[in-house]
Amino acid sequence: MTDQIQVATSPHVSMTSLSTRRMMIDVMVGLAPATAMAVFMFRWYAVVQVGLCILSCMAAEALFCWMRRRPIPVGDCSAPVTGLILGLSLPWSAPWHIAVIGSFAAMGLGKAVFGGLGYNIFNPAMVGRAFVMLSFAKAMGASAFVGTKSGLAVIAQATPLTVAKKFAADLSVGKVITGDLQLQMEAASDLWPLFVGQVNGCLGETSALALLVGGVYLCLRRSASWEIPAGIIISALVVSGLANWAGLTPFTALHHLIGGSLLFGAFFIATDPVTSPLTPKGKFYFGIGVGILVVLLRLFSGYPEGVMFAVLLMNAVTPVINRRTIPRPLGGGGPEMGRG
Repeated sequence: MTDQIQVATSPHVSMTSLSTRRMMIDVMVGLAPATAMAVFMFRWYAVVQVGLCILSCMAAEALFCWMRRRPIPVGDCSAPVTGLILGLSLPWSAPWHIAVIGSFAAMGLGKAVFGGLGYNIFNPAMVGRAFVMLSFAKAMGASAFVGTKSGLAVIAQATPLTVAKKFAADLSVGKVITGDLQLQMEAASDLWPLFVGQVNGCLGETSALALLVGGVYLCLRRSASWEIPAGIIISALVVSGLANWAGLTPFTALHHLIGGSLLFGAFFIATDPVTSPLTPKGKFYFGIGVGILVVLLRLFSGYPEGVMFAVLLMNAVTPVINRRTIPRPLGGGGPEMGRG
């Protein structure tokens, strides 16, 4: 017989056009509006930060592949995407060595040690960011976002989430709100600058509009599963709305949605197909968990933002979610069917 039946384990790809390279290119296209907005608001600092992260991630992947005597997967574009996401998650003022160290940590600790693309448990870009955030707390803290660079008026104010956290902390201890903090809170509560991106923050998180445009593109291209951002957005709105009603935060649910990196994480970080669940139900549960954790970390942790830690924590739970959401076989039952 000349024809042979090829037998292999699942999953079985039904769309050959949905390759790793195409998905990575889609992510870069989806991030183009947020990247353009970052360059518009932070000028040369955004170009250097993002460019350095992309080049460092590519160099790190080449080095680690050479050390393991494996071919360098230049064509899959996964390293540039990791660098792009990492660069957009950093503050404009981060020194060059933070971008380089974060990139090597992302590709080494987040990817290579697990065996490469497809085997990593945690999102590589968030591993890199967590590494530099914990190692260089001062350079990555709230004060790192505020500066006096000429031509960058946006960086003169603290980030909206930092202002809201300080405002809530002062109220909780009965401290009298000063005029300066009151003015900052009023400015941070203006929804329009939050939506279009005329606020301070990490390079890629400031414009909710740009992130929504890119995120919808990813979902329409099926390079991102809509169940994950839907779960994140719904759960974050519910929990932050309850927190605002209970007086735990001065921000409304809409402020928490479009402020900070929640949309950035919902569409471009949590949707990583390697580190998120496989089933539609599991993806929605995963998104709900991320959304709840983001708001809880914003409210009760020492950090004004919680997307990075929320995604990493839920990455660790992904294997459990996969096991708990295995679909029933066609016709129902299992291997024990038919036994007397």
